[in-house]
Amino acid sequence: MICLPPQPLDPAESISLLQALTAVADPRRARGRRHSLQSSLLLAVGAVPAGARSYAAIPQWARCAEQAVSGCGPVPHATTFGRVLSAVDPVALQRALTGWVRARREGRRRRRPGDVRHLGQARTVVAVDGKTLRGARTSDGEQTKLLAVFAHADQLAITQIEVVGGDELAAFAPVLDTVPVLRGVVVTADALPCQRTHATYLRARGGHYLFTVKGNQPTLRRAWAWLPWAQAPALIERQVGHGRTESRSIKVLDLEGAPEAQLFPHGARAIKVVRRRRCSGRAKPSVETVYAITSLGHHDADPRLLAGWISSDWTIENCLHGVRDVTAGEDHSSVRTASGPQGMAALRNTAINLIRLRGGTNIAAA
Repeated sequence: MICLPPQPLDPAESISLLQALTAVADPRRARGRRHSLQSSLLLAVGAVPAGARSYAAIPQWARCAEQAVSGCGPVPHATTFGRVLSAVDPVALQRALTGWVRARREGRRRRRPGDVRHLGQARTVVAVDGKTLRGARTSDGEQTKLLAVFAHADQLAITQIEVVGGDELAAFAPVLDTVPVLRGVVVTADALPCQRTHATYLRARGGHYLFTVKGNQPTLRRAWAWLPWAQAPALIERQVGHGRTESRSIKVLDLEGAPEAQLFPHGARAIKVVRRRRCSGRAKPSVETVYAITSLGHHDADPRLLAGWISSDWTIENCLHGVRDVTAGEDHSSVRTASGPQGMAALRNTAINLIRLRGGTNIAAA
């Protein structure tokens, strides 16, 4: 696979990234080293946006982009990249890349503060979801699974960790532990992480939750279905396009003083969203009812914002996991053992983040 060099990292990006990568410890013995860990990792970061899916593709790109990477010295061999990315601590690598992305994100926000009309619009909203790397295996033969944190508005991958033993629920708090500040942050998630312990954890760190309520919380879902929704005003939103007509009816009920508030820690409001979709050529529309619970009070976010956050929770699938699968070919990557798959996933996240921080919207074209 021959990779064509995209627009290279500019000097400021390269310097800041190299500084961030100095926090990653070199797992190799000092004797016999020919290439520094930071320069090797920088080359890997540059190669992944060009389409590199294997260790062999990284030096291919580096040789094609000789002028862009001349400051990194001689290009290491593919086996060197394999040894480095298989042995480097993926947690430390992810932590370094997370800090770099967070600094770039904050810098962009300071330059482009935007027009914030409502307190809720200024909040950071992140989604938490897991992804299985179908071609990769852990040391005990199980498929490698990662849990990621993704920012809704910026469409940036904030961080991710490996799910040990396949238990995604046990990894929920540890992945958010890698986010230094959660105060004021809204965490959205589908039904699986809708757990009382997670709600207590988030509020203890000053964050808020917005969880979908489904069959894994049967008592809570039955209670939500019997709430007096007829008394709540409905906000109707309609969207037409791509051969279909969609409408959403959003209702929100305050739980202050209600007995249902005792069913879930820090539950402030219940949400009901009814989605109706009619496609051209079909006689009957499809109807879906979604219930949710949030710790956000009526002063924190209005119903329109809550409905938007529930809907955009799926951006982590479409704008991160789907891009890594379809565009970056993650499930078909030849990097399948040791910590290599997790390290390559961190590099893919960084490549996607870099493109979006530059204003790119089409990852494949970029």
